[in-house]
Amino acid sequence: MSNHLILKNSYRIVENGDSAITLLFDLPPSEQLTKVIMQLSFLLKRRFPETPGLSELIPAYNSLTICFNPLEFSVQPLKSLIDELLQEDLTGYVYQASLIEIPVCYHQSLAPDINFIASHAGINVQDVIAKHTQPEYLVHMLGFLPGFLYLGGLNPELCCPRKQVPKLRIASGSVGIGGDQTGIYPVASPGGWHIIGQTPVNLFAVGTENPFIAAPLDRVKFVEISLAEFNERSEQVT
Repeated sequence: MSNHLILKNSYRIVENGDSAITLLFDLPPSEQLTKVIMQLSFLLKRRFPETPGLSELIPAYNSLTICFNPLEFSVQPLKSLIDELLQEDLTGYVYQASLIEIPVCYHQSLAPDINFIASHAGINVQDVIAKHTQPEYLVHMLGFLPGFLYLGGLNPELCCPRKQVPKLRIASGSVGIGGDQTGIYPVASPGGWHIIGQTPVNLFAVGTENPFIAAPLDRVKFVEISLAEFNERSEQVT
């Protein structure tokens, strides 16, 4: 993939204090942009495989934050390196994306807002479920909570503004819709998305080698399960 067209005059680099810089793309989120961000992360890791001064790379929808030790790196050479890398053809990063099926129970006992989403969209609940389970969603990034997947590909009919008053506690595994996004709360937390179901799958396995169920550029497909199956799988997880 050539990145010259997508990147020309479309990014800027800003400083975050004295130990981080953020590469900001003035572009809307897209699969192509996510690939560029992940490819650049790969190149930076490969350029500094054993350098403790480069402490963390944080990819997001349209940005990449590079955290570093200011005693070992200075900002201007790091900025120059990023400019140099962005002139290259970023094809060195080859990620074998996975399709991850996530079971979801849309029973109303686990979906307190599914009727609201149906009413907002002008369709019935079964249509909400059908439209939510039909796409293969692209994982753009992880953030907000450990293992929270930012997914692209929600059916426009299901888009709905976030709640004006967030709830203080959303149960772990809750599947929600907020704006033009859908996602899963990996742990219990406050939240303002409309909850339309719940999964018994653990998205964040603390202490394991790969604690997250998915990575950027993976695909996620939701699969409807019954309440009985949800309860059975939940017992297996606990």
